[in-house]
Amino acid sequence: MHTVALTAGLIRGALELEPTARGLLPHRLPARARAQCADPQLALAESQPSGVRLVFRTRATAVELDTVPTKRVYTGAPPRPAGVYELLVDGRPAGSASLTEGDTLTIDLATGSAEHRPGPVGTVRFAGLPDSVKDVEIWLPHNETTELVALRADAPVEPVPDRGRRVWLHHGSSISHGSDAASPTTTWPALAASLGGVELINLGLGGSALLDPFTARTLRDTPADLISVKLGINVVNTDLMRLRAFGPAVHGFLDTVREGHPDTPLLVVSPVLCPMHEDTPGPTAMDPAALGEGRLRYRAAGDPAERAAGKLTLGVVREELARIVRERAAEDPRLHYLDGRELYGESDFGELPLPDGLHPDTAGHRRIGERFAALAFAPDGPFTAGPAA
Repeated sequence: MHTVALTAGLIRGALELEPTARGLLPHRLPARARAQCADPQLALAESQPSGVRLVFRTRATAVELDTVPTKRVYTGAPPRPAGVYELLVDGRPAGSASLTEGDTLTIDLATGSAEHRPGPVGTVRFAGLPDSVKDVEIWLPHNETTELVALRADAPVEPVPDRGRRVWLHHGSSISHGSDAASPTTTWPALAASLGGVELINLGLGGSALLDPFTARTLRDTPADLISVKLGINVVNTDLMRLRAFGPAVHGFLDTVREGHPDTPLLVVSPVLCPMHEDTPGPTAMDPAALGEGRLRYRAAGDPAERAAGKLTLGVVREELARIVRERAAEDPRLHYLDGRELYGESDFGELPLPDGLHPDTAGHRRIGERFAALAFAPDGPFTAGPAA
């Protein structure tokens, strides 16, 4: 087996590669952004490599990847499934694997405390590949922080030449991150990117789509041909701001993105249906009764009467986002709005309910991804007019 140097030319979807004592840690926010917020949830989310994949051309019949994943354990909650590494050969699924090795992060949701314990390096191996020149992709687990330690193959490896595909830069919440999807290529953004024939950079950050200025600057400074921002649910989840602050924050976020991408198609997507928060403000809380039964379920802890004081609900958020985009689009013809209920609405909830009250399962991700691709990449859709860089 040949040891292959892990270089930026082989890794897509990450905005920064941090050298560590064991290898490289992919980040989806750059160091300058990370330095401006000490929130543990953000640190966890951005280091989980949703949409990050190794991409290379080779005639190797076997490849091995050494990594150190971080396994999360929530005190009192059911065990989480192991993260999945997915192999694509010439764009087609060709295998998957998981690791039991790695570090462990034990989180006590009641106290907010966390304990990190280091663990061993693990190896995923894919063998029996076609003995011909081919493009290979190894998608990293979307929900496990993953240090890259070593890559090996039984034939030389080289970067894949530019395919001329447009780059789609997407920002959103845990659903965009891929929460409750079974694997990295079945998150809705990964599915939509495949259907749209574009290269994905996924800045879906679980619990952290909060209109942060450093996230807007990251979008501003990242080269892209198409941009979408899915906003609103986390602002409600966290009960972070009132209506008075929300509107100007959205304007400021979009202003910053436009500083770096003045003419790029920019799609603002409002939240998908989430019945518990349609008319009831946040914060979102865990359901202790469900947790006592070994199930993870969420509930809305706010009071509908608090809307009068400016507390946000998903209904209020959608109205405000639609208004802002409508008014800005008069001078920004490449700015578009998509009501998230067109991706997942009432009829979808009846057929594919949210298992924990907040996140879709793999079937829900597929529906959202297919709907997004059909709407965004339609002949008259918002992403049709974007020129390749």
